[in-house]
Amino acid sequence: MDDRQILHRISELVDEEHGLRSRAQAGQIDTEEERARLRDLEVALDQCWDLLRRRRAAREFGADPESAQARPVNEVEGYLQ
Repeated sequence: MDDRQILHRISELVDEEHGLRSRAQAGQIDTEEERARLRDLEVALDQCWDLLRRRRAAREFGADPESAQARPVNEVEGYLQ
């Protein structure tokens, strides 16, 4: 996945997040369902942003950005712990 594709995926995830919040406010989905999907979206967004940052860093320092791969969820989500 190149930078453009990653940014497109981020945009899709953000759009879904906004749609989900709108449906929840309209009472079309329950809050438990909303929370579960929002958490999934947050994780996917974190992974996308992490991959994009790592690709940009690789490029900046002369490494191959194609060698960067998405990190596992527990690694990306464990940064602050």
